[in-house]
Amino acid sequence: MQNILGIETSCDETAVAVYSRQRGLLAHQIYSQVALHAEYGGVVPELASRDHVRKLAPLIAAALDEAGLCRADGIAYTRGPGLLGALLVGGAVARGLGMAWRVPVLGVHHMEGHLLSPLLETDAPSFPFVALLVSGGHTLLVAVEGVGRYRQLGTTVDDAVGEAFDKTAKLLALGYPGGPALARLAEEGDPGRFVFPRPMLDRPGLDFSFSGLKTAVALAVRDADPADHADIARGFEEAVTETLTVKCRRALQATGYARLVVAGGVGANRRLREQLDAAAAANGFRVYFPRQAFCTDNGAMIAHVGALRLPGDTDAASDPMAVARWPLASLQPPGA
Repeated sequence: MQNILGIETSCDETAVAVYSRQRGLLAHQIYSQVALHAEYGGVVPELASRDHVRKLAPLIAAALDEAGLCRADGIAYTRGPGLLGALLVGGAVARGLGMAWRVPVLGVHHMEGHLLSPLLETDAPSFPFVALLVSGGHTLLVAVEGVGRYRQLGTTVDDAVGEAFDKTAKLLALGYPGGPALARLAEEGDPGRFVFPRPMLDRPGLDFSFSGLKTAVALAVRDADPADHADIARGFEEAVTETLTVKCRRALQATGYARLVVAGGVGANRRLREQLDAAAAANGFRVYFPRQAFCTDNGAMIAHVGALRLPGDTDAASDPMAVARWPLASLQPPGA
Protein backbone atom coordinates (compact mmCIF):
# COMPACT_ATOMS: atom_id res chain seq x y z
CA MET A 1 0.00 0.00 0.00
CA GLN A 2 2.28 2.74 -1.29
CA ASN A 3 0.08 5.45 -2.80
CA ILE A 4 -2.72 7.07 -0.78
CA LEU A 5 -5.38 9.33 -2.26
CA GLY A 6 -6.46 12.11 0.11
CA ILE A 7 -9.81 13.95 -0.19
CA GLU A 8 -10.65 17.11 1.77
CA THR A 9 -14.16 18.70 1.63
CA SER A 10 -14.77 19.91 5.18
CA CYS A 11 -15.62 23.51 4.34
CA ASP A 12 -15.00 25.76 1.33
CA GLU A 13 -11.97 24.15 -0.32
CA THR A 14 -12.20 21.09 -2.53
CA ALA A 15 -8.78 19.46 -2.31
CA VAL A 16 -7.22 16.20 -3.49
CA ALA A 17 -3.68 14.86 -3.15
CA VAL A 18 -1.68 11.68 -3.66
CA TYR A 19 0.97 10.76 -1.10
CA SER A 20 3.53 7.97 -1.54
CA ARG A 21 5.14 6.27 1.43
CA GLN A 22 8.35 5.98 -0.58
CA ARG A 23 8.45 9.23 -2.59
CA GLY A 24 6.41 11.67 -0.51
CA LEU A 25 3.84 14.01 -2.03
CA LEU A 26 3.17 13.12 -5.68
CA ALA A 27 0.23 15.42 -6.49
CA HIS A 28 -1.74 18.24 -4.92
CA GLN A 29 -4.88 19.81 -6.41
CA ILE A 30 -7.10 22.41 -4.76
CA TYR A 31 -10.08 24.54 -5.69
CA SER A 32 -11.16 27.44 -3.46
CA GLN A 33 -14.79 28.54 -3.21
CA VAL A 34 -13.91 32.04 -1.96
CA ALA A 35 -15.44 33.77 -4.98
CA LEU A 36 -18.64 31.74 -4.60
CA HIS A 37 -19.21 32.80 -0.98
CA ALA A 38 -17.79 36.34 -1.10
CA GLU A 39 -21.10 38.05 -1.89
CA TYR A 40 -22.67 36.46 1.23
CA GLY A 41 -19.86 37.51 3.58
CA GLY A 42 -19.21 33.92 4.70
CA VAL A 43 -19.57 30.26 3.81
CA VAL A 44 -23.06 29.11 2.81
CA PRO A 45 -23.10 25.36 3.67
CA GLU A 46 -25.55 24.26 0.96
CA LEU A 47 -23.64 26.12 -1.77
CA ALA A 48 -20.38 24.63 -0.49
CA SER A 49 -21.76 21.09 -0.69
CA ARG A 50 -23.07 21.55 -4.22
CA ASP A 51 -19.77 22.99 -5.42
CA HIS A 52 -17.87 20.03 -3.96
CA VAL A 53 -20.14 17.75 -6.02
CA ARG A 54 -19.18 19.65 -9.17
CA LYS A 55 -15.45 19.94 -8.55
CA LEU A 56 -14.37 16.78 -6.73
CA ALA A 57 -14.34 14.21 -9.56
CA PRO A 58 -12.31 16.43 -11.96
CA LEU A 59 -9.81 17.18 -9.19
CA ILE A 60 -9.36 13.47 -8.44
CA ALA A 61 -8.71 12.80 -12.13
CA ALA A 62 -6.22 15.69 -12.25
CA ALA A 63 -4.38 14.52 -9.14
CA LEU A 64 -4.06 10.93 -10.38
CA ASP A 65 -2.82 12.23 -13.74
CA GLU A 66 -0.27 14.48 -12.01
CA ALA A 67 0.95 11.50 -9.98
CA GLY A 68 1.12 9.27 -13.07
CA LEU A 69 -1.38 6.80 -11.62
CA CYS A 70 -4.75 5.39 -12.69
CA ARG A 71 -5.78 4.49 -9.13
CA ALA A 72 -4.48 4.53 -5.56
CA ASP A 73 -3.72 1.73 -3.09
CA GLY A 74 -5.81 3.33 -0.34
CA ILE A 75 -8.08 6.33 0.20
CA ALA A 76 -8.27 8.78 3.10
CA TYR A 77 -10.97 11.41 3.37
CA THR A 78 -11.97 13.99 5.95
CA ARG A 79 -14.73 12.53 8.12
CA GLY A 80 -14.93 15.55 10.43
CA PRO A 81 -15.18 17.96 12.04
CA GLY A 82 -16.70 20.34 9.51
CA LEU A 83 -19.85 21.15 7.57
CA LEU A 84 -21.88 17.95 7.53
CA GLY A 85 -23.16 18.24 3.96
CA ALA A 86 -19.71 19.08 2.62
CA LEU A 87 -18.15 16.17 4.51
CA LEU A 88 -20.75 13.76 3.12
CA VAL A 89 -19.72 14.62 -0.44
CA GLY A 90 -16.10 13.62 0.18
CA GLY A 91 -17.09 10.57 2.20
CA ALA A 92 -19.50 9.24 -0.41
CA VAL A 93 -16.98 9.65 -3.22
CA ALA A 94 -14.19 8.06 -1.17
CA ARG A 95 -16.24 5.02 -0.19
CA GLY A 96 -17.57 4.63 -3.71
CA LEU A 97 -14.07 4.66 -5.16
CA GLY A 98 -12.92 2.25 -2.46
CA MET A 99 -15.54 -0.27 -3.50
CA ALA A 100 -14.76 0.19 -7.19
CA TRP A 101 -11.00 -0.14 -6.73
CA ARG A 102 -11.27 -2.69 -3.89
CA VAL A 103 -8.92 -0.74 -1.65
CA PRO A 104 -9.21 0.24 2.03
CA VAL A 105 -10.83 3.57 2.92
CA LEU A 106 -10.36 5.61 6.09
CA GLY A 107 -12.16 8.70 7.35
CA VAL A 108 -9.62 10.87 9.18
CA HIS A 109 -9.80 13.77 11.61
CA HIS A 110 -9.43 17.16 9.95
CA MET A 111 -7.46 18.62 12.87
CA GLU A 112 -5.09 15.63 12.97
CA GLY A 113 -4.32 16.46 9.36
CA HIS A 114 -3.39 20.03 10.30
CA LEU A 115 -1.51 18.93 13.43
CA LEU A 116 0.76 16.56 11.48
CA SER A 117 1.12 18.72 8.34
CA PRO A 118 4.62 20.01 9.30
CA LEU A 119 5.76 16.36 9.00
CA LEU A 120 5.36 16.81 5.24
CA GLU A 121 8.32 19.19 5.23
CA THR A 122 11.97 18.22 4.75
CA ASP A 123 12.89 19.70 8.14
CA ALA A 124 10.16 17.88 10.05
CA PRO A 125 9.81 17.88 13.84
CA SER A 126 10.27 14.70 15.84
CA PHE A 127 7.97 13.63 18.68
CA PRO A 128 7.15 14.83 21.28
CA PHE A 129 6.09 18.42 20.61
CA VAL A 130 3.48 21.01 21.52
CA ALA A 131 1.08 21.94 18.72
CA LEU A 132 -0.80 25.21 18.36
CA LEU A 133 -3.81 24.49 16.13
CA VAL A 134 -5.44 27.66 14.83
CA SER A 135 -7.84 26.64 12.07
CA GLY A 136 -11.33 28.02 11.46
CA GLY A 137 -13.43 27.47 14.57
CA HIS A 138 -10.60 25.74 16.45
CA THR A 139 -7.92 27.13 18.76
CA LEU A 140 -6.09 24.37 20.62
CA LEU A 141 -2.82 23.72 22.41
CA VAL A 142 -2.02 20.01 22.27
CA ALA A 143 0.80 17.87 23.67
CA VAL A 144 1.71 15.41 20.91
CA GLU A 145 3.60 12.27 21.95
CA GLY A 146 3.07 10.39 18.67
CA VAL A 147 0.48 9.70 16.00
CA GLY A 148 -2.87 9.37 17.78
CA ARG A 149 -1.36 10.23 21.17
CA TYR A 150 -2.75 13.69 21.87
CA ARG A 151 -3.40 15.49 25.16
CA GLN A 152 -5.30 18.77 25.10
CA LEU A 153 -3.57 21.48 27.13
CA GLY A 154 -5.82 24.41 26.36
CA THR A 155 -8.63 25.61 24.13
CA THR A 156 -10.80 28.67 23.62
CA VAL A 157 -13.69 29.28 25.99
CA ASP A 158 -15.57 31.35 23.36
CA ASP A 159 -14.44 32.57 19.94
CA ALA A 160 -11.62 30.82 18.12
CA VAL A 161 -8.81 33.06 16.90
CA GLY A 162 -9.81 32.56 13.25
CA GLU A 163 -13.36 33.63 14.10
CA ALA A 164 -11.98 36.68 15.92
CA PHE A 165 -10.01 37.65 12.81
CA ASP A 166 -13.08 37.26 10.57
CA LYS A 167 -15.42 39.16 12.92
CA THR A 168 -12.92 41.99 13.37
CA ALA A 169 -12.47 42.19 9.60
CA LYS A 170 -16.23 42.51 9.27
CA LEU A 171 -16.24 45.39 11.78
CA LEU A 172 -13.64 47.08 9.57
CA ALA A 173 -15.72 46.38 6.42
CA LEU A 174 -12.96 44.30 4.84
CA GLY A 175 -15.18 41.67 3.23
CA TYR A 176 -14.64 37.92 2.98
CA PRO A 177 -12.31 36.16 3.65
CA GLY A 178 -11.55 38.60 6.43
CA GLY A 179 -8.41 37.21 8.05
CA PRO A 180 -5.94 37.74 5.17
CA ALA A 181 -7.49 41.15 4.39
CA LEU A 182 -7.06 42.25 7.99
CA ALA A 183 -3.43 41.10 8.05
CA ARG A 184 -2.71 43.10 4.89
CA LEU A 185 -4.33 46.22 6.38
CA ALA A 186 -2.42 45.74 9.65
CA GLU A 187 0.89 46.03 7.79
CA GLU A 188 0.05 49.71 7.18
CA GLY A 189 -0.83 50.42 10.82
CA ASP A 190 0.95 51.82 13.87
CA PRO A 191 1.33 49.04 16.49
CA GLY A 192 1.33 51.48 19.42
CA ARG A 193 -1.69 53.64 18.67
CA PHE A 194 -4.41 51.19 19.79
CA VAL A 195 -3.38 48.87 22.62
CA PHE A 196 -6.04 46.20 23.13
CA PRO A 197 -6.34 43.65 25.98
CA ARG A 198 -4.23 40.51 25.95
CA PRO A 199 -6.95 38.05 27.01
CA MET A 200 -6.31 35.70 29.95
CA LEU A 201 -2.60 36.45 30.24
CA ASP A 202 -3.14 37.83 33.75
CA ARG A 203 -3.99 34.37 35.13
CA PRO A 204 -2.47 30.87 35.03
CA GLY A 205 -3.66 28.28 32.56
CA LEU A 206 -3.49 27.63 28.83
CA ASP A 207 -7.06 28.42 27.73
CA PHE A 208 -7.91 31.29 25.39
CA SER A 209 -10.70 33.86 25.13
CA PHE A 210 -11.15 36.31 22.27
CA SER A 211 -14.72 37.61 22.65
CA GLY A 212 -13.67 40.44 24.97
CA LEU A 213 -10.93 41.50 22.57
CA LYS A 214 -13.49 41.58 19.77
CA THR A 215 -15.72 43.82 21.90
CA ALA A 216 -12.82 46.19 22.61
CA VAL A 217 -12.15 46.44 18.89
CA ALA A 218 -15.84 47.09 18.18
CA LEU A 219 -15.83 50.02 20.64
CA ALA A 220 -12.67 51.42 19.05
CA VAL A 221 -14.16 51.17 15.55
CA ARG A 222 -17.35 52.89 16.73
CA ASP A 223 -15.41 55.91 17.96
CA ALA A 224 -12.83 56.05 15.15
CA ASP A 225 -12.64 57.37 11.61
CA PRO A 226 -11.98 55.09 8.61
CA ALA A 227 -8.47 56.57 8.51
CA ASP A 228 -7.81 54.84 11.85
CA HIS A 229 -8.73 51.36 10.62
CA ALA A 230 -5.18 50.31 9.73
CA ASP A 231 -3.99 51.23 13.24
CA ILE A 232 -6.92 49.33 14.78
CA ALA A 233 -6.14 46.28 12.64
CA ARG A 234 -2.49 46.40 13.72
CA GLY A 235 -3.43 46.77 17.38
CA PHE A 236 -5.77 43.79 17.14
CA GLU A 237 -3.15 41.67 15.37
CA GLU A 238 -0.53 42.55 17.99
CA ALA A 239 -2.90 41.56 20.81
CA VAL A 240 -3.73 38.21 19.21
CA THR A 241 -0.20 37.24 18.24
CA GLU A 242 1.27 38.23 21.60
CA THR A 243 -1.43 36.22 23.40
CA LEU A 244 -0.77 33.14 21.27
CA THR A 245 3.00 33.48 21.69
CA VAL A 246 2.83 33.75 25.49
CA LYS A 247 0.47 30.76 25.75
CA CYS A 248 2.77 28.68 23.53
CA ARG A 249 5.74 29.53 25.69
CA ARG A 250 3.80 28.54 28.82
CA ALA A 251 2.75 25.24 27.21
CA LEU A 252 6.35 24.38 26.39
CA GLN A 253 7.40 25.19 29.96
CA ALA A 254 4.56 23.06 31.38
CA THR A 255 5.41 20.02 29.25
CA GLY A 256 9.18 20.39 29.20
CA TYR A 257 9.14 19.94 25.41
CA ALA A 258 11.51 21.90 23.18
CA ARG A 259 9.59 21.79 19.90
CA LEU A 260 6.51 23.79 18.85
CA VAL A 261 4.38 23.07 15.78
CA VAL A 262 2.01 25.73 14.45
CA ALA A 263 -0.70 24.62 12.03
CA GLY A 264 -3.95 25.90 10.55
CA GLY A 265 -4.93 28.97 8.57
CA VAL A 266 -3.89 31.56 11.17
CA GLY A 267 -0.46 29.90 11.16
CA ALA A 268 0.16 31.67 7.85
CA ASN A 269 0.00 35.08 9.57
CA ARG A 270 3.34 36.83 9.07
CA ARG A 271 3.31 38.68 12.40
CA LEU A 272 2.56 35.49 14.35
CA ARG A 273 5.48 33.75 12.67
CA GLU A 274 7.79 36.66 13.51
CA GLN A 275 6.77 36.69 17.18
CA LEU A 276 7.11 32.92 17.57
CA ASP A 277 10.49 32.89 15.81
CA ALA A 278 11.70 35.63 18.18
CA ALA A 279 10.36 33.74 21.22
CA ALA A 280 12.06 30.55 20.03
CA ALA A 281 15.40 32.31 19.70
CA ALA A 282 15.06 33.92 23.14
CA ASN A 283 13.82 30.83 24.98
CA GLY A 284 15.76 28.00 23.35
CA PHE A 285 13.01 26.06 21.59
CA ARG A 286 12.39 25.30 17.91
CA VAL A 287 9.26 26.26 16.03
CA TYR A 288 7.98 24.48 12.91
CA PHE A 289 5.46 25.75 10.37
CA PRO A 290 4.01 24.00 7.33
CA ARG A 291 4.50 25.78 4.04
CA GLN A 292 1.94 28.51 3.33
CA ALA A 293 -0.06 26.29 0.94
CA PHE A 294 -0.54 23.70 3.69
CA CYS A 295 -1.72 26.13 6.39
CA THR A 296 -5.19 26.27 4.86
CA ASP A 297 -7.31 23.17 4.20
CA ASN A 298 -5.63 20.82 1.73
CA GLY A 299 -5.66 17.22 0.53
CA ALA A 300 -1.96 16.61 1.21
CA MET A 301 -2.43 16.57 4.97
CA ILE A 302 -5.33 14.10 4.65
CA ALA A 303 -3.39 11.76 2.33
CA HIS A 304 -0.44 11.97 4.73
CA VAL A 305 -2.56 10.90 7.73
CA GLY A 306 -3.95 8.10 5.60
CA ALA A 307 -0.41 6.90 4.87
CA LEU A 308 0.36 6.92 8.61
CA ARG A 309 -2.79 5.01 9.60
CA LEU A 310 -3.66 2.66 6.72
CA PRO A 311 -4.00 -0.34 6.55
CA GLY A 312 -4.14 -0.76 10.33
CA ASP A 313 -7.16 1.55 10.53
CA THR A 314 -9.99 1.26 8.01
CA ASP A 315 -13.65 2.24 7.91
CA ALA A 316 -16.21 -0.34 8.92
CA ALA A 317 -19.59 -0.40 7.22
CA SER A 318 -21.17 0.80 10.47
CA ASP A 319 -18.84 3.79 10.88
CA PRO A 320 -20.44 7.18 10.24
CA MET A 321 -19.41 8.70 6.93
CA ALA A 322 -19.30 12.21 8.39
CA VAL A 323 -19.36 13.82 11.84
CA ALA A 324 -19.77 17.55 12.43
CA ARG A 325 -18.06 17.37 15.85
CA TRP A 326 -15.23 15.04 16.81
CA PRO A 327 -12.96 15.57 19.86
CA LEU A 328 -9.30 15.28 18.91
CA ALA A 329 -8.54 13.63 22.26
CA SER A 330 -10.75 10.66 21.30
CA LEU A 331 -8.25 9.50 18.65
CA GLN A 332 -6.08 6.43 19.25
CA PRO A 333 -2.67 5.37 17.86
CA PRO A 334 -2.75 3.54 14.48
CA GLY A 335 -4.16 0.03 14.81
CA ALA A 336 -5.49 0.57 18.33
